[in-house]
Amino acid sequence: MSASETPQAEEPAALRKESVLSAAHRPLTLGIVSVVLLIAFEATAVGTAMPLAADELDGISLYAYAFSAFFTTSVVGMVTSGQWCDRRGPLPPLATGIALFAAGLVLSGTAAAMWIFVLGRAVQGIGGGLVIVALYVTVSRAYPEHLRPTVMASFAASWVVPSIVGPLISGTVTQHLGWRWVFLGIPALVVVPLLVMLPPLRRRASGPPEGATGDAAATGADRPGNADARRIRLALAVALGAGLLQYASQDLSWTAAVPAAAGIALLVPSLRVLLPRGTVRAARGLPAVILLRGVAAGSYVVAESFVPLMLVTQRGLSVTMAGLTLAAGGATWALGSFTQSRPRMEAHRRRLVRLGMALVVVGIGYTPLVLVHSVPVWSLALAMAVGCFGMGLTISSLSVLMLRLSAPEEAGRNSAALQLSDGLSNVLLLAVTGAVFAALGGGSVTVGASGPHGGSGAATGGEPGAFAAVYAVSALVAVAGVWVAGRLRPREAAAARTDGGSTAQPRETASEERPSGERPSEERPSGERPSGERPSEERPSEERPSGGAGSPAAVPVEPNS
Repeated sequence: MSASETPQAEEPAALRKESVLSAAHRPLTLGIVSVVLLIAFEATAVGTAMPLAADELDGISLYAYAFSAFFTTSVVGMVTSGQWCDRRGPLPPLATGIALFAAGLVLSGTAAAMWIFVLGRAVQGIGGGLVIVALYVTVSRAYPEHLRPTVMASFAASWVVPSIVGPLISGTVTQHLGWRWVFLGIPALVVVPLLVMLPPLRRRASGPPEGATGDAAATGADRPGNADARRIRLALAVALGAGLLQYASQDLSWTAAVPAAAGIALLVPSLRVLLPRGTVRAARGLPAVILLRGVAAGSYVVAESFVPLMLVTQRGLSVTMAGLTLAAGGATWALGSFTQSRPRMEAHRRRLVRLGMALVVVGIGYTPLVLVHSVPVWSLALAMAVGCFGMGLTISSLSVLMLRLSAPEEAGRNSAALQLSDGLSNVLLLAVTGAVFAALGGGSVTVGASGPHGGSGAATGGEPGAFAAVYAVSALVAVAGVWVAGRLRPREAAAARTDGGSTAQPRETASEERPSGERPSEERPSGERPSGERPSEERPSEERPSGGAGSPAAVPVEPNS
């Protein structure tokens, strides 16, 4: 008996000694963190400079497009990256994505008109979509499951310094050199992540995953390529449909019904294939995980996107000070992600997600109170910090759950679905809130010459109501996310808890959680296990007590841009 217990006692000790900074993982971890640092600095710096850029290019009415163009085209990048990673590994899409990301920044930084600026953001979005999915697949391929929560936490930690110094640097550069240098200066940082990231990535995660080559050989070389091309065409349809809805939302006339209907006609059938079945209705398990990622990210991104413009135009802050109100959020987001990565929290992961969404509701709900001039601006920084802590708990936990529910050869596709939900919700919610903002007179606000330097740039009229309406929509979506967070437990595990049976969580194979087109279980030969699925005794049990051998609870994840 004692001899059989010795290996079980030694395994957790060995796992505890292994970390993301162990000799075997250190180079790749530093490379991944470098890439995330680049993305984080771009997001915080560009967001701070955006109000002045839109004002100088006479494009305040198109302000939402500057954000939604990025998210719209990122859909194509995400789906392409997912297929590319599953076929060739994460290295090619990662390198290509970083190059496009830099090219989009240069195009926006040299723009002479708002439409060119938006086009640059669109190119940047394709690159960003390629990069983020490739990073998720890298984590899935290169790290054991017990280290993935810590890697995801390092993603979030990489946002701390950029969130603090990014707005300060961006605001200073904008005021003294002009907003264009914020965009043109960032591409110079691309070289370092490439040099750090590519060598270890070639050694640890290059090439197709296990099972991909065998599947291709079994079904014929042409069939997987045709499937990949079809999914990319569907991604293009999603991007076009989302763009049409965004255009219709800015028109606010009866003629806008035509592009709106066309957009819906493109979106609905495409999403039925690209997202796991049951996502729209929040089916338990993987579909609810995918849906909640979009709900959480969309509600928060909408709220955060309008904060600098609101503070500059309604409270007269400089672009530097307006950006700094978001600085504390980076630290608390990282703190939330660190909290969920602790081993003792593994058994409570779904409760953490629900708590996180409740905190997001609090942060978003408080934001429009700052439109009342007697409410101190510093209180908004505190509220956003609370919301960001909730986002850290939620986003990283959802990433962990998605990878846990994905077979190795499906990691790219499901990572793309997760990011697709994220990006598409941003586009749709920005379209809705942009339409509300424009309808209530928000498009008439101007930053003004004195605004960036600390003077009052606030406009008069109904603009405060336009901002309040934007945050009302965002808060309602976040409240819906609290409900979706209660459906993350897979159907089998939920039924077992109800019946008083085992709470061990198998990987999802139910048809409603299966992406459209996957072979149903009844079509598999008797005794055949779904490709990439581990036997039941090898699956992690999220509900086992912390410290059990082989449990992710015995072992020890990022924000979204």
